[in-house]
Amino acid sequence: MTANTLHLHIDRADGSLQRLIGLVERRGFHIDGLSLCDEGSGRRVEIAVRGRDAARCTETLGRQIDKLFGVTRTAPHPERVV
Repeated sequence: MTANTLHLHIDRADGSLQRLIGLVERRGFHIDGLSLCDEGSGRRVEIAVRGRDAARCTETLGRQIDKLFGVTRTAPHPERVV
């Protein structure tokens, strides 16, 4: 099973990164890599995830992440290809 990379922007609110990581793990995904950079009023996050089994869909995880307060999925930055 291959890892998929999600590109996100999170607010600097207390616990925002913890909520993101907790959701990913509760939904049955392993975190293979995590990159965090300060960017303006928030943080840019690139997170590589892999499902624990074949039934796990990264697109479904993305929609669940979209529902988190202070988290927005974004397109990859053009200067960074992961």
